Amino acid sequence: MPGKQRVVDHIVECLAATGVDYIFGVDGANIEDLYDAAYFRSDITAVLAKHEFSAATMADGYSRSGPRLGVVAATSGGGALNLVPGLGESLTSRVPVLALVGQPATTMDGRGSFQDTSGRNGSLDAVALFSAVSVFCHRVRKPADIFTALPAALAAARTGGPAVLLLPKDIQQSTVSINGYAAYGREPQRAIGDPHPIARALRQVTGPITIIAGEQVARDDARSELEWLRAILRARVACVPDAKDVAGTPGLGSSSTLGLTGVMGHPGVAEAVAKSALCLVVGTRLSVTARTGLDDALAAARVVSIGSAPPYLPCTHVHTEDLRASLRMLTAALSGRGRPTGVRVPDAVVHTELTPPAFDGPGVRYRDAMASLDAVLPDGVDVVVDAGNTGAAAIHHLPVRRAGRFLVALGMGGMGYSFGAGIGMAFGRAKGRSPGRRVVVVAGDGAFFMHGMEVHTAVQYRLPITFVLFNNNAHAMCVTREQLFYGDRYSYNRFAPSRLGAGLAAMFPGLPSVDVRDADGLAAAMHTALDIDGPSVVSVECAADEIPPFAAFLSAPSTRHAVNQESPTTKENRADVAASA
Repeated sequence: MPGKQRVVDHIVECLAATGVDYIFGVDGANIEDLYDAAYFRSDITAVLAKHEFSAATMADGYSRSGPRLGVVAATSGGGALNLVPGLGESLTSRVPVLALVGQPATTMDGRGSFQDTSGRNGSLDAVALFSAVSVFCHRVRKPADIFTALPAALAAARTGGPAVLLLPKDIQQSTVSINGYAAYGREPQRAIGDPHPIARALRQVTGPITIIAGEQVARDDARSELEWLRAILRARVACVPDAKDVAGTPGLGSSSTLGLTGVMGHPGVAEAVAKSALCLVVGTRLSVTARTGLDDALAAARVVSIGSAPPYLPCTHVHTEDLRASLRMLTAALSGRGRPTGVRVPDAVVHTELTPPAFDGPGVRYRDAMASLDAVLPDGVDVVVDAGNTGAAAIHHLPVRRAGRFLVALGMGGMGYSFGAGIGMAFGRAKGRSPGRRVVVVAGDGAFFMHGMEVHTAVQYRLPITFVLFNNNAHAMCVTREQLFYGDRYSYNRFAPSRLGAGLAAMFPGLPSVDVRDADGLAAAMHTALDIDGPSVVSVECAADEIPPFAAFLSAPSTRHAVNQESPTTKENRADVAASA
């Protein structure tokens, strides 16, 4: 039956119909009607964050946790502007997010209203601003426009990236006639690339194949398809840093996993690529962060690529927006009579690490801390890592948990991302197949001082998150740069000492939060923290003067160290290999 409802009621109803469970945001005068609409629905929850940047990263982390779309809402003015860095991360990392941004009433456009961003009469232009950090941006100017604008925004976001709807307050409050508009839940048609040019190249190979797997494997949830292809090709697999969990890490997952590429990666990857007859790039553009140390090896090897965008190097590329479907087609083309017969791998894969200079100062060493975490984190735990020296150490040393995600945001590398993203991921797990599964956030004190007060949001919603804070009283990566590149003549980047664990325990009564000073204390504290019903905090004392495993800080001759670990690959040399995820 035809009826009438407010525009905001229509938006929330349609979001619920698409499977959206949460709207993350910060309330305010020009978005409060959306919160009002959410209150009257039992199937969608409006989550209140402490800052719009963190609300955006909550939507980002929620979207990365599974197939549902992350949605963020913000009011006008400064609230809207605070979304920009979070949406920039989602854009660069191609993460689907919908942003609903309140605006002053259209009757006041260009007339000096508070927080006017209409772009009229010299005011800031929100359309121009948000168009730069989104794949779709539209300002709704008439109530009926919502019937075309909302489905267009949802379709655009699902292609990978943020979509923004600018919603003036009078438009939100207006009523529209409902006449059976119901196309919101449909998935957009995605282009499926024909992988046969790659299949032909693979059939011609004589020698080893190396696969470099990227973030689109995670975005399209093509992990199983990647493993089936790897088994057919008897290939070794390396992952880019922000796709660490798509093929396991040394000691976990496939026996042929090489580790990570790039500036925080493992030197053995370059050696493997250099010895390959062909390198297959799957779902990544290979940015500089992911490509560092590989340029010479990639230039010498034959490179083919499949994904939604071509890599930043010359190669044969097949475009596909549906990596799962294309990898299935590729595996089918290489099965049976189409199986490549000339591929081989060595009898063992040697795993390598970067080796920073020895450091004997106070606090816990990065590698020792990651070894302690590795020993106590159970299967199924999701790990969310922030930027900086702490992040570099975790990316390099901390293995993915079986059946767990490992999330790091390297699109923009914004400090403090992990706090909101971990919360969004925890909400995603609560509505998914793994309710109660724990999220572990690994961040430095610099990241904490930027956006760590989202710990309060975890407390408010009793989320199963453990925050592991590495406290070196500095922006340590900047301290390292001062030491290495500016003669250590000064430091702008050291902080006055703090006790984060004790401080958070005092701020939030009932929150288990402790400070630890050695690796044994860290292991004991983590055992306790992981069993808490709700959030917990462990702050680890470390040193800003320790150099992390970060290639830009290390000289090549002194940093390549072959760890005495070898994974036998006899299985990969058999004629038939059963894929194992």
